[in-house]
Amino acid sequence: MRPKKSSLFLVKSSPSDMVKGPVFRTDEMVSQSGVYTVRHQQHRLPHEVTLLRDERFPRCEKCDTAVTFELIRAVTDEAAISSPRICLYELPVLEDDEAAAG
Repeated sequence: MRPKKSSLFLVKSSPSDMVKGPVFRTDEMVSQSGVYTVRHQQHRLPHEVTLLRDERFPRCEKCDTAVTFELIRAVTDEAAISSPRICLYELPVLEDDEAAAG
């Protein structure tokens, strides 16, 4: 007897197939506390930052307003945040970023 052929096949997805949430920009108000993906126009790879509700989305020290933010994990219980509130007004350029860009 021959083994039965599998009917499974691999479907490759493209980035355009991914469901994305709303994209926010520098100086807009943060409406939901949570972890956001930050995308810079040129000088560094995407990274994550935690932002709190009622603050403004920060600018970047290097590319100014050429950054976008997308919520990836919302904070539903803001009372659970036990650390002191620190406002982030500008995304700093780190030494590792400079080395990778150079």
